[in-house]
Amino acid sequence: MPCRATQDGRVMVESSDETWSTGGGNGKPLQYSCHRNPMNSVKRQKDMTLQDTLPRAECDSTNNTIELHLHLGPHYHFFNGALHPVVSQTESMWDLTFDKRKTLGDLRQSIFQLLEFWEGDMVLSVAKFVPAGLHVCQTLNGDDLALCEIEITDGEDIFVWNGVEVGGIQIPTGSDCEPLLLNVLHVATSSEGEECQQLIESPHVFPSNAEIGTVFTALAIPEGVILINNTESRGGESWITIPKEDLKKTFREQGLRNGSSVLIQGSNNGNSLLTKQGKWIDTVNEINWLQVKNLSQLESEEEQVKISATLNTVVFDIRIKAIKELKLLKELAENSCLRPIDRNGKLLCPVPDRCTLKEAGLKMGSSLGLCPGKAPTSSQLFLFFALGSDVHPGTEMEIVVEETISVRDCLQIMLNKCGLTGETWHLRKMDWCFEAGEPLCEEDAKLKELMICSGDTLLLIEGKLPPLGFLTVPIWWYQPQGPLHHWKDHQDQTNCTLSQGSVWKASSTPGAPSDAHAEVSLWYLGDLEISEDATLGELKSQAMTLPSLEFSIPSPAFLRAWTVENKRPGRLLRGHQQQLKEYKLGKRTEICLEPLQKEENLGPWDVLLRTQMRLPGKRAYGLPVDVLWDTARGWTASSLRQRVADVYSLPVEKIEIAKYFPDKFAWLPVSSWNQQTTKRKKKKKQDNLQGAPYYLKDGDTIGVKNLLVEDDDDFSSVRDDIGREKLKEVALGKRKSREALRAQSSDVSSVEMPAQARGPEASLSIHVGSFR
Repeated sequence: MPCRATQDGRVMVESSDETWSTGGGNGKPLQYSCHRNPMNSVKRQKDMTLQDTLPRAECDSTNNTIELHLHLGPHYHFFNGALHPVVSQTESMWDLTFDKRKTLGDLRQSIFQLLEFWEGDMVLSVAKFVPAGLHVCQTLNGDDLALCEIEITDGEDIFVWNGVEVGGIQIPTGSDCEPLLLNVLHVATSSEGEECQQLIESPHVFPSNAEIGTVFTALAIPEGVILINNTESRGGESWITIPKEDLKKTFREQGLRNGSSVLIQGSNNGNSLLTKQGKWIDTVNEINWLQVKNLSQLESEEEQVKISATLNTVVFDIRIKAIKELKLLKELAENSCLRPIDRNGKLLCPVPDRCTLKEAGLKMGSSLGLCPGKAPTSSQLFLFFALGSDVHPGTEMEIVVEETISVRDCLQIMLNKCGLTGETWHLRKMDWCFEAGEPLCEEDAKLKELMICSGDTLLLIEGKLPPLGFLTVPIWWYQPQGPLHHWKDHQDQTNCTLSQGSVWKASSTPGAPSDAHAEVSLWYLGDLEISEDATLGELKSQAMTLPSLEFSIPSPAFLRAWTVENKRPGRLLRGHQQQLKEYKLGKRTEICLEPLQKEENLGPWDVLLRTQMRLPGKRAYGLPVDVLWDTARGWTASSLRQRVADVYSLPVEKIEIAKYFPDKFAWLPVSSWNQQTTKRKKKKKQDNLQGAPYYLKDGDTIGVKNLLVEDDDDFSSVRDDIGREKLKEVALGKRKSREALRAQSSDVSSVEMPAQARGPEASLSIHVGSFR
């Protein structure tokens, strides 16, 4: 565009499409021709900017994405001072990828949507693994803070729970009470109560802020002396006696850590272990011996002998010396082995001859059994195995196999030894709490590849495992009460005894007012073996072919699928084309199918609720009616009230609704929160029925009261009264049993612990974060 130059040399742009002018600063205008920037050049600059922006955005997203490990409270139980998974670690932990720039409230909301089965308060806490198990360290507060601001890092373990208890047990939290796994040593006592010359070592877990004197209570020892190992000493083990006045100090104050050793010495010093200049010493002689019992099924003059040894003594030398002192046949040297005996008298895995006592992990004073049979070689495994999951100590069988053997061949050897045949068996490894753990699914894998070690216990469980990548899903038939589910060719199925399958049900009296919110009828149809890559629609199609399903279904869209939790429908599975592996069902998930009168394909915002109209004057409810509630515009109370009013053709101001909690036999009226304000921020609380205290989800029961005919606040029924009374009786029984156990424990210990003085009262400030 043309322009004119001013006398001071500046440029004045006038108008043009092709050229512009400028002054040279000498008062004379100089003309320069400059063609305009072509459009393709502008487009090229934009493309270059876009190409630069996309990688930057991808890089930015990658740098701010973290992976969180969610540990679900209902899948854990508190045992031996820490949290442990009820089934397995894989089924108790979910991985979640999240943007650390988002807030804690966003994370909480995402977990709510992920865990559709969650009921009650949800508290997120940082946890960490310690040798004793999983420990809850710190509760996360401040829903408005970003994860990076509260220092949540990649790979963080998050424990999801109600913030108070797990499995009915109150959980200690914080770094102060972090559990310590200690090795406690004490002298064994005979059946007459006298101390023996055998030292027993056992692991015990104590909170790090507990007084060290609680060791006596844990071992039911009235009094004595506690010694701790001095790890800083040079030249062998050294032990330090804790003065009596220091027994009130905590384990942490005494410097004890995970793996530290504690020696308990009885108050009677006649036969107990003493310390002299901090070294191991006994009143008779130094403990430099092992006790070997004759378990070879051959008669000997003595039942057991003491063999002197050091930690560097080879096991083979001890075995040969024991055979000589027991005066057994020399031929036994070619076909015998030494096996440690635990404090319960159980024979453990044989010790290889080539190992020293230190390499084998044997302590001085331990008891060994001289048993027939050779010890396994370096390429062999000594395994225990048992039939079924209900294993009693001492009933396990033993087997020696090569570590390169496959799971299938190992299973066959165990079946032959038990005298069993057939292909409907599989192996599971016993977990830390002596229960059946994860199945060994890869039947062609070698035991060594699956980290199976000598001394492990494998369980023979009936039932053939599905191939790798497949699931065996038990299928149940769910028949709710109500006209919408009244199938013509199966009308009385829920009120009669079924001979073709197992039934969980709660029947009602014909003609009586229905309390269908408390009734669940499930009929077992059979098991389906299906690929994890199959869709939910394909699972429904295969379930329709089960022989025990006696009536015809027009199409899979006429079936609604739920997970089975606590013998009742749990999580609603939506999306016919979604793969089963995306639901994270797990290997033990069961599914129930509910018949429908018309096709159904629920969207992501549709919530399925069971509404029941209260019968006036009868304290009972009518049959349930399924209501689909569109929550695209929010989970608000006003939206739900309007939807329910439309279903029953009533004015919205003439109804009251309440959510039913079947476990508590209680109703919670649903009211609008948008008029409530907080004192601190003076802003309205978010009206979201998905959060506390309603935690609304698919399948919940909503009671409806018509205020035109009944105007009171009571939603309870006669069945609720009976249920609450039963809950009170159960709670009373549990309290009495706990009191009896405490009384029994106090009788055994017979120690009167001094009561701790209560600290001064202090003011308490509680901040409740907003759930977004």
